Amino acid sequence: MKGIFVAYSHSKIRTMQSDQLNYIPILMQFILAVGFVVGTIFVSGKLGPKRSSEIKDKNFECGIESVGNARIPFSVKYFVVAILFVLFDVEVIFLYPWAVNFKELGMEGMVKMVIFMLLLLVGFFYIIKKKALEWE
Repeated sequence: MKGIFVAYSHSKIRTMQSDQLNYIPILMQFILAVGFVVGTIFVSGKLGPKRSSEIKDKNFECGIESVGNARIPFSVKYFVVAILFVLFDVEVIFLYPWAVNFKELGMEGMVKMVIFMLLLLVGFFYIIKKKALEWE
């Protein structure tokens, strides 16, 4: 019995090690990407021109001179509309794979998508009822 346990544990360890070895290319690619970004920023900072003047250091937005303070508070409504746009825009991302695989998913896929769309519709009616999309 002891020999079977030892053989089982060694094969389990070998399997875990081979599974972990599969992640080495991903780790190497991540290190290479981070190294490239850091290296590019460092080299461009060292080799780039360093001429500054009052005109170059002046703030501007799209070529137009700044007027007043840039630190004015935005209404929370602006951020709510932005978040709602992202939320309902992401739903389209889930519709594309479903539409492509519509025939393979069959009736089960259709039922799941109908439930998904009904939940989104309930959320949409909720935000309309709360008047979250009305701009004042």
